[in-house]
Amino acid sequence: MLKRRRDRTAPGDGLDFAGRPEARYRRSRLRITGPTAVMLTVLVPIAVHVMGTPPTDFVERGRRYYISPHGDDSSDASSPARAWRTLKRARAIIFRPGDQILLEGGARFPGSIRLGPAAAGDPSNPVVVASYGSGRATIEAAGGSAITVFDTAGVEIRNLVLTGDQASYRSAGGIKLYSDLPGDRKLDHVVISGFEVTGFQNGIEIGGGRGATGFRDVAIRDGALHGNRDAGLVTYGPPFNPTAPRYAHESVSVSGVQAFDNLGNPDDQEINSGSGVVLGSVRGALVEHSTAHDNGARCSALTGPVGIWAYDSADVVIQHNVAFHNRTAGSADGGGFDLDQNVSSSVLQYNLSYENSGAGYLIYSSLPNAAHTGNVVRFNISGDDGRSSSFYGAISVFGTVSHLQLYHNTVVVSGNGPNLPAALALHGPLSGIAIRNNVFVGNGTQPLSASDALRLDQVLLQGNDLFAAQGQWSIGWGTATFASMADWREATGQERVDGTDSGLSIDPGFIRAPAALGTDRAVDYLPGAGSALVGGAVDLRALGVDPGPIDFLGRSLTRRMTVGAIQAPGK
Repeated sequence: MLKRRRDRTAPGDGLDFAGRPEARYRRSRLRITGPTAVMLTVLVPIAVHVMGTPPTDFVERGRRYYISPHGDDSSDASSPARAWRTLKRARAIIFRPGDQILLEGGARFPGSIRLGPAAAGDPSNPVVVASYGSGRATIEAAGGSAITVFDTAGVEIRNLVLTGDQASYRSAGGIKLYSDLPGDRKLDHVVISGFEVTGFQNGIEIGGGRGATGFRDVAIRDGALHGNRDAGLVTYGPPFNPTAPRYAHESVSVSGVQAFDNLGNPDDQEINSGSGVVLGSVRGALVEHSTAHDNGARCSALTGPVGIWAYDSADVVIQHNVAFHNRTAGSADGGGFDLDQNVSSSVLQYNLSYENSGAGYLIYSSLPNAAHTGNVVRFNISGDDGRSSSFYGAISVFGTVSHLQLYHNTVVVSGNGPNLPAALALHGPLSGIAIRNNVFVGNGTQPLSASDALRLDQVLLQGNDLFAAQGQWSIGWGTATFASMADWREATGQERVDGTDSGLSIDPGFIRAPAALGTDRAVDYLPGAGSALVGGAVDLRALGVDPGPIDFLGRSLTRRMTVGAIQAPGK
């Protein structure tokens, strides 16, 4: 059940701007499957700003082209009263920096918009495609993308609804950015905001097809990606070389995005589909305040989808997001969050995952290299993940993963019929993994399961609470099963700091966090004031680990920290 390489023609209408077949690209990801229980209440307000005019910092140096169903293609498009009628008329224009293509709000426009190598290109004075008047205009694409940006940037796409037909659903990106220019060029400045994209193979796709050529300074914010086949949002580049890493894209931010009901391709039995947000071939990315839910239900491939994940990337931060009810129709994945193959120096923090088919948080690589390294997973919550399999844990660390810091997470997991996922699952040739100050609660399942008897230089556990809320407490460690913390500690050397025993196996005594400290996310995981977890965390700073500035609720960390993702008030 490993992710396989994807080789296919770059989605779109199959032709480049010269009418030639588009360049081919490779997307790769390797992979596996997982299980858990606890009902959480989540509200993530997503603000979609509908604006018909440029922002105040926009310096207008081009001209405006208005398009309306009531217009006339023989007009000059200089005002709403002299608007063009069709998008086809606009495609005859080579747009210059500062030009604006403005579609009447509330109207529907069959066709597409293309910006090619001669258009746009000025980050300080971009070409803008947007709605004017009241509401958002809709572009109805037939057989291809709604908006294509090819070998250029300096583009802003605002406040539009994009819809595709059956042919678009099979083979096109709703908004498609692609470059295969020579010379490892980074094309600067793309903003996509206030959007709704539905009915395409990928809602938004950003691709590089040669060397390290791609896009830089990309902002995708305040929009919805739903009802697409393979993914809501995907970035990709050429195949990754672990001995000489290069990345197609730099400085990509995703915020306030909802990705849902992107269900996957039931006809593809080998390649993953049905993810929410996928970042590939990116150096420097931020995904925050976004939601991925109810994706992947039709993917029955050997490799499955995940709500929000990254692969072949570095310096990625995924924070303050929610992933729930993501699914798979096969045996693989369907998880919440994932740092997949060849990800380095990246962080998963302050996220909430619940009721996903697969792992809430998967850290994974099957490749025989050292490229998946130096990542951090901290202050996240998982409740009732891993619904479909005993293979995954709610948090799963699998494969050739090295130098991972995993601390101050809270996990509660329960069985689901025959599926008995562990709260934490470990597997593979791990190296230099440090797991500290987490709460792992199993309701009728094991708090920890390791498929191998891992040495201390492979995995080190310190200061964790490993609790069985129901059934007999046990830990699976290779071929052995331990029925007490003391026996496991003695046999393995785990849960000791400088020769002193650490770690607990106690009921966390969760209570709801006080409303004054609250959040509209899940807050049911604050240990009670009398819990030994309060102030009982191993001192990470003394071990040379900077825990960061805040806990899951956004409160400043105290010196005497509480085990788990939510910190008790204290000094």
